Amino acid sequence: MMFIEIIQGQVTASGELREAHDWWHREMSHEAHGWLGSTIGVTDSGAYIAVARYDTQESAWRTADLAVQGKWWFATAKLFEGQMILHDCPRVRQYLGGGSDSAGFVQVIQGHLKDPDRMDEIIRLCEPELAAFRPDLIGGTTALHESGLYTETAYFTSEEEARAGERREPPPRLRDALAELTSLFEGPPTYHDLRDPWMYSPIGT
Repeated sequence: MMFIEIIQGQVTASGELREAHDWWHREMSHEAHGWLGSTIGVTDSGAYIAVARYDTQESAWRTADLAVQGKWWFATAKLFEGQMILHDCPRVRQYLGGGSDSAGFVQVIQGHLKDPDRMDEIIRLCEPELAAFRPDLIGGTTALHESGLYTETAYFTSEEEARAGERREPPPRLRDALAELTSLFEGPPTYHDLRDPWMYSPIGT
């Protein structure tokens, strides 16, 4: 069981923002209820994305209600241009072991799905073949937002190896499965490349 909270916004001072997250991890993460880890980054265009994993939705909400958490976000919000957007994702699936702190490159894919159940089924069925064909892909999570938006977070060993893997021709069965996955999106999905992902896990794990 897992719950994912996604926060997005536009930033200009990514260095200051990373320092703020490093401080939160050192000084505050021990107070976060049921927090399992976070993957955070800023794209080349300044788009900020944080994917925070919790054991339950209740734990995420309890953490958000902490006074110290509110003060930290109030101070951190000054580093953003405009409003931040928060997505609650009660329906989460993991594949190939889920999120991986050892990833050197992370790609976040977002869009609206025609059939989320079919998406889950295809990923489950082709997972063994995908693991053998793409050793550069070392984990991932899929999350369905309450709004109907879908976010997949894919973890790769490096961007170079991920791009090389993209160029390889998959075996026929996997090729057909991947083509069907793409067809399940309502319009082209959006890709957010995190070339310098910030990985955080509970201290001591």
